[in-house]
Amino acid sequence: MKSDSREVARPTLNLEQLQTLPVPLAPLAEQHEIVRRVEALFPLADAIEKRLAAATARADKLTQAILARAFRGELVPTEAELARREGRDYEPASVLLERMRAEQEKNSSSAPKRRKRQTKA
Repeated sequence: MKSDSREVARPTLNLEQLQTLPVPLAPLAEQHEIVRRVEALFPLADAIEKRLAAATARADKLTQAILARAFRGELVPTEAELARREGRDYEPASVLLERMRAEQEKNSSSAPKRRKRQTKA
């Protein structure tokens, strides 16, 4: 059995040596068929690329819409809605703050005022 060994790495390779190397080619009819099939796939690739661009644009818009709804508080029920569903009272923060201010004013007005210490000059 004849062994056809070739070098893997050559420090020099000139044009004359390259011209003597055999390069297998498919028959011309097969080459034409390969080109025909590849060219037939280009429109499909273009269509896929357009669909991908459209889907990406839709995904970007959807992401923006979801973020907008999230910031408006439309994705999950509010505390007030949950309280209503559960039949419990709900006090908005504004009412709570007003009640706390009133209590603070009441406590500060009813507490005895301390007299300031007079210092000798």
